[in-house]
Amino acid sequence: MVLNSFWDSLKKFWQDTVVDFVDQILPEGELFNSSTHQWATAIAIFVAGFTLLPAIKGIVRLRVKALADRRDENSWSHGLVDLVAATRFWFLVVLSLFLATLALSLPERSVVISRNVMIVALVIQAAIWINALINFGMDRYIKLRADDASAVTTAKAIAFLIRCALWSIAFLMVLSNLGVDVTTLVASLGVGGIAVALAAQNILSDLFASLSIVLDKPFVLGDFIIVGDMMGTVQHIGLKTTRVQSLSGEQLVFPNSDLLSSRIRNFKRMQERRIVFTIGVIYQTPAAQVKAIPDMLKSAVEAQENVRFDRSHFKAYGDSALLYEAVYYVLSPDYNVYMDIQQKINFHLLDKFESENIEFAYPTQTVFAEVVNATEAK
Repeated sequence: MVLNSFWDSLKKFWQDTVVDFVDQILPEGELFNSSTHQWATAIAIFVAGFTLLPAIKGIVRLRVKALADRRDENSWSHGLVDLVAATRFWFLVVLSLFLATLALSLPERSVVISRNVMIVALVIQAAIWINALINFGMDRYIKLRADDASAVTTAKAIAFLIRCALWSIAFLMVLSNLGVDVTTLVASLGVGGIAVALAAQNILSDLFASLSIVLDKPFVLGDFIIVGDMMGTVQHIGLKTTRVQSLSGEQLVFPNSDLLSSRIRNFKRMQERRIVFTIGVIYQTPAAQVKAIPDMLKSAVEAQENVRFDRSHFKAYGDSALLYEAVYYVLSPDYNVYMDIQQKINFHLLDKFESENIEFAYPTQTVFAEVVNATEAK
């Protein structure tokens, strides 16, 4: 009973307001092959869509967000939140207008235009939805692989290529629905692309070099590299250039094609560091101590942590010293760790030589003067 009364009141409101309003606008009762009642229905559908669709979007977003908040931050349910949020207001307006036109008996040309506008809007909105999922997927992957710089670099590059392909396809679909001959356009772009490629060889060379760097990964973000006589930490790998922060603080910018044609030393990939150092003692050192020094060098190295001893030898007779060479490996690529270990070895040898009365050599010359008797000289 209550429902019937409500329905009767709604029909009366419809007749007294919407239909009467349209009758005043259309005194002849018809416009674009559509009657007053059809136009009234179309207006009502548009108003309902314009009002309800944004409200439905807000409700769905709140429900999905509430569901996502109960799960891990990397769950794909958070991606659904981004997907709903990516629904644009203009798309809801176009959708409302299209639904309203379905209630009209429009001419064939108007129907085609309405359908094409809806398809274009849907294609663009679909591209926005897919782009939102790509962004969420990339952010999720980066969070999960934050400790792997090479994976992060590759993910960003692949996401960029997917976006380029996505918007290129969307652009071609829009043109196709607008009546443009896409086949001819693609062929024209191919011929024009050859001319552009010839005119921009250096730019394209850097572009393809950047793709090679991302896929082959000779270095990634955060690596310490040496190129020629320049060195620093990789900060950014762009489409044309790679930027490196030098030890002295300034930013070094390398064209990507130059990097691929250069010899790159990547110290971040170093698993361990091989160290060779030499010391010298004076020639006046007793033979017994000369023979004991290799073992002293070995003991000095093995007393340190995070090292692996290789060898120590009496290397050669120098100009002013007996030369010894020692080799060991630091089991860390960190340069500061190596310097700390070498300093401890030097202190250890200094204390040991002092206790054994062994003198380090330094550049000296000994002059032998012979005194000749003046009488004998005559």
